[in-house]
Amino acid sequence: MPTREELATWAKNYAELWNAGDKEAWIANWRKLCYGDFKMWDPVGTPPKFDFEGCCLEPYDLFQPSLQMYIDPETLFVNGNEVSFVMANTFTKDGKSQVMKSIENYRFGDDGSCEIRTWYDVPSADDPISGHLFAEYLPDDS
Repeated sequence: MPTREELATWAKNYAELWNAGDKEAWIANWRKLCYGDFKMWDPVGTPPKFDFEGCCLEPYDLFQPSLQMYIDPETLFVNGNEVSFVMANTFTKDGKSQVMKSIENYRFGDDGSCEIRTWYDVPSADDPISGHLFAEYLPDDS
């Protein structure tokens, strides 16, 4: 099982590397702890996504150019093999920004697996800033 320090470092790097647009370093940060199966409910209540590509790479490619992340350190919890936090997700399009908060939980398994659960309000497809992204990400209108 990853140590508390390893999990805290992963969480710190998660947003920092994303915001820097350093995809290779962001992937390496994941792969230090997660080399096995992935399962993600993003958000909870939608069909799960599977494997590293579906849970990490595809969302990175879709959202990273338009999204900056901020994890408030006061909301970051590392307990046992889990990391949870509240994230401020700032989406920008055509010079306009919108902040959407999410609650995120990551459970890291001894076998290198990761189970991800997030909670947030999905914007409607006609939202002028982020709607088009979520229409592609959740095409079945989940």
